[in-house]
Amino acid sequence: MKLGLVSDHAGFVYKAQIADYLNKKGYEVEDYGCFSDESCDYPDFAHPFATDLESGVFSQGIALCGSGNGISITLNKHQKVRAALCWKAELAQLARQHNDANVLSIPARFISMDEVFRIIDAFLSSKFEGGRHQRRVDKIPLIK
Repeated sequence: MKLGLVSDHAGFVYKAQIADYLNKKGYEVEDYGCFSDESCDYPDFAHPFATDLESGVFSQGIALCGSGNGISITLNKHQKVRAALCWKAELAQLARQHNDANVLSIPARFISMDEVFRIIDAFLSSKFEGGRHQRRVDKIPLIK
């Protein structure tokens, strides 16, 4: 499975560790940047990531910034992106099961790397439940 990976400078160090972790688990990772810890603007990297997700280059991804909020807000401007800000594994599981989230957003400045790995595992191992949740997810896009 191919996954997209994107961050700003605040998530850069974690992003590199996540890429290694995912590669060891057999995932192919497409890195959309940023590529250093030098200050940058997350929309510059988030928009190309979201565009490729929408076009099917990959079906799920992981995004990081300091709080996880800015990159999530940017990604969620795209109609086919459902980015969920998660700081606990249970939130990641529910985001997949109930919201069919296709991007896991991580607040890099607020959680440990060990917690990040638990969150990623929960996100990637959880499946969308459909049913009553499908009706709600279908109502999210503004443009059909």
